[in-house]
Amino acid sequence: MRTVIVLALAMGLTGCAVDTAAPARTAERFHAALSAHQEEAACALLSRQTAEKLPDPGQSCAAALRELRLGPGGAVTGVSVWGEEAQVRLRGDTLFLHRYADGWRVKAAGCEPAGDLPYNCEVDG
Repeated sequence: MRTVIVLALAMGLTGCAVDTAAPARTAERFHAALSAHQEEAACALLSRQTAEKLPDPGQSCAAALRELRLGPGGAVTGVSVWGEEAQVRLRGDTLFLHRYADGWRVKAAGCEPAGDLPYNCEVDG
């Protein structure tokens, strides 16, 4: 009986594990695309709402990202996940992501803390 309870507890704990690797990979891929001057690929990692809101009228998403010149992302320093939302902190940036049916997408990037206020983000949906 004791073995069954321990096994059940262990199975329950592993079932509740939060996947932080997937949003971290998306954030890294976003910055890798920017570093390689592949802004179209970076735009493909944005949420639809963010990609549509980013450019000025008559401007493409890629052109808008080129103009922003977001800094290098760097190594992942922390990931927090709350259900369908995530924050990925890189050495040179903080990104906010949302999990959609097809995977994690960047909702905001180029974010800096603003004290007690919400983050200020260069890219924001």
